[in-house]
Amino acid sequence: MQALAVVLEKPGALTLRPLELSSPGAEDVVVAVDWTGISTGTERLLWSGRMPPFPGMGYPLVPGYETVGRVIAAGDRSGRSEGDAVFVPGARCFGDVRGLFGGAASRLVTAGARTTLAPTGLGEQAVLLALAATAQHARAASKPGRELIVGHGVLGRLLARLSVAAGGEPVVWETNSSRRDGALGYAAVDPADDARCDYEVVYDVSGDSTILDRLIPRLAPGGEIVLAGFYDQSLAFAFPAAFMREARIRVAAEWRPADLDAVTALLAAGALSLDGLITHRRGALDAGSAYRTAFEDPSCIKMVLDWRDCA
Repeated sequence: MQALAVVLEKPGALTLRPLELSSPGAEDVVVAVDWTGISTGTERLLWSGRMPPFPGMGYPLVPGYETVGRVIAAGDRSGRSEGDAVFVPGARCFGDVRGLFGGAASRLVTAGARTTLAPTGLGEQAVLLALAATAQHARAASKPGRELIVGHGVLGRLLARLSVAAGGEPVVWETNSSRRDGALGYAAVDPADDARCDYEVVYDVSGDSTILDRLIPRLAPGGEIVLAGFYDQSLAFAFPAAFMREARIRVAAEWRPADLDAVTALLAAGALSLDGLITHRRGALDAGSAYRTAFEDPSCIKMVLDWRDCA
């Protein structure tokens, strides 16, 4: 069995080519992919060759961890049924080609336990479940309070929407004026226009490894900075400002199943919306152009590839 897959052959070199898939076992499902999202964080680092050492790293590789599709074959012990609409956070089913994270292909073979039933009616928006769960994971250990979010990309917008759903009034910093639109129930501002220095929590999703010295002075005493981006350089900060505020710094890593459960519950209750976050769409056969747009066009908040004509 083969699949058409996005393959990063080496930094800057992307192809779309058929790959042999692993044979499914009793605990596996075969998924016909409908849509995949393109990450402008980790996938951009893979594309540019700036990804720090990471488990499974190496080229060639299949990227992608934002996949939605339909189960077309289900093993007896997979826990899934044919016809199920599922979210898949990636797969390792491509033989010698690494799956990091392995979701950008027309078909996938993966353990049924790694899939999640997609909420009814979400359609292509279900590719956003991974980022919504990531945002939930970043916020889960913090108490609602005076919150600053740095960056108004899709992850920053999801953090802000989750904050509003929890009763917060977050402020979002965005230096690019064209990306300040789309704020729902919160303010997206130029950092130069914000004089506050009493934030209890600052979530950084910018990926800027030089930013800590700009954020620490904005904390209230005992405040926390949550590093929710992905950084390709070492982070450092001047000690005196952090000392005076007794600042805390926390790293938010990958989401957990409980985070995904919390997000799907908010969606079902109507407390969280994913509307307006997908701004660009391309057919999977146009993957090369789609990745360039996702990485180079600041108006592209989220790019989705449509694989339905490649089944």
